[in-house]
Amino acid sequence: MHNAILPGILRINDEMVALRRQLHAHPELGFEEFNTRRLVMEKLQGWGYQLTEGIGGTGVVATLQCGRGPTIGLRADMDALPIQEETGLPWASQIDGKMHACGHDGHTAILLAAACELARSRRFAGTLHLIFQPAEEGHGGSGAKRMLDDGLFRRFPCDAIFALHNMPGIPLGKLGFRAGAFMASTDTITILIHGTGGHGAMPQRAVDPVVVAASLVLALQTIVSRNVPPLETAVLTVGAILAGEAANVIPASAELRLTVRALNPAVRALLHQRIHQLAEQHAAGFGARAEVQFQHGYPVLVNDDVITQQAMLLASEWLGAGNVIADLAPLTGSEDFAYWLEQVPGCYFIVGNGDGDGGCMVHNPGYDFNDEALPLAASFWVRLVEHWLGPATTA
Repeated sequence: MHNAILPGILRINDEMVALRRQLHAHPELGFEEFNTRRLVMEKLQGWGYQLTEGIGGTGVVATLQCGRGPTIGLRADMDALPIQEETGLPWASQIDGKMHACGHDGHTAILLAAACELARSRRFAGTLHLIFQPAEEGHGGSGAKRMLDDGLFRRFPCDAIFALHNMPGIPLGKLGFRAGAFMASTDTITILIHGTGGHGAMPQRAVDPVVVAASLVLALQTIVSRNVPPLETAVLTVGAILAGEAANVIPASAELRLTVRALNPAVRALLHQRIHQLAEQHAAGFGARAEVQFQHGYPVLVNDDVITQQAMLLASEWLGAGNVIADLAPLTGSEDFAYWLEQVPGCYFIVGNGDGDGGCMVHNPGYDFNDEALPLAASFWVRLVEHWLGPATTA
């Protein structure tokens, strides 16, 4: 793997690792990435990029143009999570209740390392947009959607866009790709069950919403097993049941909170339809009433077939076919980069975070980005830009 790392990236690797750990120690939640943005802009300005801030709140777009040619966009997400870190590392979060538990500190450092080398070498002909996105985790809304609402691709048009994410459990030095639907849509659904409250000792005089809710949890599971085609992917999880305060009181209402995932927009629509129908009819069978509220989340992330194939072939030629996963299994997690892929063709791919020390899953208080993945991923960004835009030409 060491032979694949570009010399220019290798020279700055220690500096970029230190920067990554600085970001890790000072995590900021979505739309609060003020210090992260300042650090990112200081570096990019010193390397000669044209900077535009304030897109999507705390987002930054850095532009570097070398002659005439196509335009490519690379994205890094910057936000942390509301999790108390438990790694005990010297660079662990210094902010209570906040940590970089998804590796966005690593993604930001990777793109900055690539930015430094690309500004130094300038071996491409065209325009490069580096997009540092806030709020990928969705706390307070989608940063990707907010940047689109602020005219991201109208102001910074791209012929192709790319993003990466680290993945614990995939060996260090491997890259993973999948054309087509790669990550699931996500929706949050709340079902309010309205019954009739009463004394716990006299249930015949009440309509117990707790019983309705308990029965409905089981009934909802039949949607995936009996309504969704067997070869499609769908997830319906009831993550919370809220009802009542006292053991001897039948409450007047109960609440179910669901997360719903799909890899096909048609299946997503089917899930919505059947949840609504089943909840209303199931509650009515008990003499209760169900109110269904939908909070639409990220769409299905769909990679462009041609662009993904080109990126995968480049990775295979560079790293060797044995270090490229050519048809990575789809993921039922979600990613707001999907919004951008609905407007611009591109590819979202995976970087191995390791299956040993880097094997702790993301969104876990014991997680840390594997710094050994940084120089390889940064080198691939450089290779990708140079391949996609082509070599610089001289007059």
